[in-house]
Amino acid sequence: MRKTNEEVLQAAEEILSFIEKKNLQPEEQRKIVDDSIYNFTNFVTEAVLKHRKSVSTDFSVVEWEGEGAVFRDTKGDEYIDCLGGYGVYLLGHRHPKVVNAVKSQIDRYALHSQELVDPLRGYLSKLVAYITPGDLQHTYLVNCGTEANEMALKLARLSTGKKWFISTEKGFHGKTFGSLSASGKAAFREPYHPLVPGFQHVKYGDADAVEAAIHNLISVGETVAGVIVEPIQGEGGVNVPPADYFPRLREICDKYECLLIVDEVQTGMGRTGKMFGMDHFGVVPDIMTLGKAFGGGVMPIAAMVAKRKHWGKMEENPFLLGSSTFGGNPLCCSAAIAGIKTIIEEEIPRQAAEKGDYILKHLREIQNQFPDMLKEVRGIGLLIGMEFSTNEIGYKLAKQLFGEKILVGGTLNNATVIRIEPPAVISYEQIDTVLNAIERNLGVLAKEKVSLLNK
Repeated sequence: MRKTNEEVLQAAEEILSFIEKKNLQPEEQRKIVDDSIYNFTNFVTEAVLKHRKSVSTDFSVVEWEGEGAVFRDTKGDEYIDCLGGYGVYLLGHRHPKVVNAVKSQIDRYALHSQELVDPLRGYLSKLVAYITPGDLQHTYLVNCGTEANEMALKLARLSTGKKWFISTEKGFHGKTFGSLSASGKAAFREPYHPLVPGFQHVKYGDADAVEAAIHNLISVGETVAGVIVEPIQGEGGVNVPPADYFPRLREICDKYECLLIVDEVQTGMGRTGKMFGMDHFGVVPDIMTLGKAFGGGVMPIAAMVAKRKHWGKMEENPFLLGSSTFGGNPLCCSAAIAGIKTIIEEEIPRQAAEKGDYILKHLREIQNQFPDMLKEVRGIGLLIGMEFSTNEIGYKLAKQLFGEKILVGGTLNNATVIRIEPPAVISYEQIDTVLNAIERNLGVLAKEKVSLLNK
């Protein structure tokens, strides 16, 4: 398959010509679609195309550009984005303040030398300490959420000298080995058994089950390093815990001297109507992880932030925890810094709270019309789940909405719960368009159901 340098240059020049053009000609639009199908089939994974088929039956929709709450395909057709990159686009696509910061930084330098002190890493870490709850102070910057959770698990073992973790059923913390071991979905875990030992899963929202698991482990001579949990389960189906859940977890972790690790990769930075999911419960964790919206919707960056008292081993050997070749690089840090500033300036948590309340109110009215199909509507802020009576109904609704140029999110491999997770900058006009489309298409599905029953 290897090509000559001349062939590689020719291919690269053509690709860059597409990137650098402001407007594509019709034949170029078609070529990019054809190339994308060929490239994914032969050089990525063909199954990705089949997975996307739920929203595009002929694969003709190739994402090409976007701003605010919309993206466009190569033909210029515009879609309202209510998936939001599973939480990435809290500030929308290409927020100008974040883009400007990245452009300014790349005009100076892009990546750090590894040996010298890079100032943006320090500046961003200070801002993280300023915005996170309580006495969280020290930050370790990485590239994505699963890596942040890996660092959290490793730090918990380093700090406590203990071994076991308590996690939750349906929890999702990523797909690298440690994070996957903490995750609580069999479909993701089973292909990779045996996973990292030392993880026990209990029912989400049940603090007594957490305490019982810790007690049982200690009683047989084991040690527990920490409890890892999401403020609201996203991938697990937008599951909201009882109000006393996190205060109880804080008490339990203090009682048994283990660390409370909170995965805010999806809920953090204002998504739930407060800066962090933990702010709804008034609880300060020992370790918090951030990702997705942390990069302002422009650059990939994630973080683990911890209390100073758990950082001792890092002072002995700062390279003990993990690799930092690209973690906290200047380009990504510039995006995260601009993102934090923009979230505060534009009152993104308030927008998420108000718009989330508006969407939830109207979705519950729709639920009352179609209770046999739409079983439950739940969520906080702009992390909202619609639970359907069957996977087929959710799948069909997602497909019909995409036909009307609205993108929503199933729970990865299942559409029984569909997530509504738009950017906080979405307009009320766009929200109404989405709500009207959901109501109308559920009406169509209801008529189809009646028709089938009468046959």
